[in-house]
Amino acid sequence: MMKSQEFWVLQPEVKQALEAGRPVVALESTIISHGLPYPENEYLGLELEKIVRDEGAVPATVALMDGKIKIGLSAAEIGFLARKGRKVYKVSRRDFAWVLSRGLTGATTVSATMWAAHQAGIRFFATGGIGGVHRNAMETFDISADLEELAKTKVCVISSGVKSILDIGATLEYLETKGVPVITYGQRKFPAFYVKESLFDSPFSVDSLEALSAVLQYHFSLPLESGILVANPISEAQGLDADYVDAMIADALKKQEKALIKGKEITPFLLAELVKKTQGKTLAANLALVKENARLAARLARLS
Repeated sequence: MMKSQEFWVLQPEVKQALEAGRPVVALESTIISHGLPYPENEYLGLELEKIVRDEGAVPATVALMDGKIKIGLSAAEIGFLARKGRKVYKVSRRDFAWVLSRGLTGATTVSATMWAAHQAGIRFFATGGIGGVHRNAMETFDISADLEELAKTKVCVISSGVKSILDIGATLEYLETKGVPVITYGQRKFPAFYVKESLFDSPFSVDSLEALSAVLQYHFSLPLESGILVANPISEAQGLDADYVDAMIADALKKQEKALIKGKEITPFLLAELVKKTQGKTLAANLALVKENARLAARLARLS
């Protein structure tokens, strides 16, 4: 369980659920602070929590506030993050000490949420898409901390694959090297975030919740260190055309290089550019898939 208890605050609802062995689903907070403008980001944060509750689990949105790591937020705290938006510090695993020591407000990324969830004893975490190997990683060495976290933190992450702006093939190879199981739900092909299917076969696939839950139960029972990635494809109706998305990404990448955008600012910049270039189509797809991932995570947490 957690160490350095003075740094942690578990929302009473989350604490009671964990103590009673009831299902809990972790949710990241960067999707609130950096994913959408206000007030749409507040609506999304609250809606994701409602989806989890409607499916019989307890939501635990994670953030850093007032020098504490908060596991579970109130509606007012979600609203505060939403209003602050990009003024909030974007927290990865490396940033915890910095943000806590200065009493800053921090929204957790995938890697930070995974780590915090694991420390609290939460096994399931829903997000939109994880980070991965960037397309020019051979030159920049830009590989998301999300992959390293999956390699060493035993949490089940439910996402719609990796973000489309990344190198999906290289990301799958990296996860294989790190011993991270990748299971796609409902199809053989690994999803491509906005696009239902990528060109890559998934290492494993299942067609039922029961089969997926069985794999997860074995994974958590074995003395393995890694997390597990469940890829939940966007629906046919909500998904976008692959060629269309690739063309928009190519244009966005050119603009990013010209603007000299670097480091952790690359992903939010590119995603914002795609929203502009597609007249909101990628945003609508993103919203649809993250809601379905929250729903699937809650169902899995309840079954497992």
